[in-house]
Amino acid sequence: MIAEFFTISLTAILIENYIFVKFLGICPFLGVSKRTDTALGMGLAVVFTMTLSSAITWLLYNYVLLPLNIAYLKTIAFILVIAALVQFIELFLKKTVPALYKALGIYLPLITTNCAVLGSALLIIQKDYGFFPGLVFGFSSAVGFMLALILFSFVRQRIEDTDILPAFRGLPITLIAAALLSMAFMGFQGLKLPF
Repeated sequence: MIAEFFTISLTAILIENYIFVKFLGICPFLGVSKRTDTALGMGLAVVFTMTLSSAITWLLYNYVLLPLNIAYLKTIAFILVIAALVQFIELFLKKTVPALYKALGIYLPLITTNCAVLGSALLIIQKDYGFFPGLVFGFSSAVGFMLALILFSFVRQRIEDTDILPAFRGLPITLIAAALLSMAFMGFQGLKLPF
């Protein structure tokens, strides 16, 4: 069982990273990765949202939607669950960490429509994970998302301190750096796990 959870985690974090391999959640990735503190804050918000939404949507799907024969409503139901969780996070951050709330700006409510969060909930159902493997998958996917944000924030800070040709400043060099990181993560595709 531990080996299964380790395999799920390693696969979700590195081999099938949502940003660098599946290309999900690019908007907040490019938007909040300019500074490490905002990248960390967004990453933690996504970890909380994705982990909780994975658990709640699995329970909702298996104990409400399937028994009532309305599994075709899973996307709408999952979006409602994610939206409620994001509202909770937004209120919590506004009251407890107003600086982070202000720094995240529009990207915080965009977690609701972040395709990585919805994709995680849908992939858990598609891969037919049980409750605990699905929870591990959701948490690990979010950790991979946060890892990508933090790594890219380090790269972007280095880029700001470097003399770049005028034609490449701004978005062009950002996209080139993202492509290079994505290619590096694609190298994990050949990783063969012994479990």
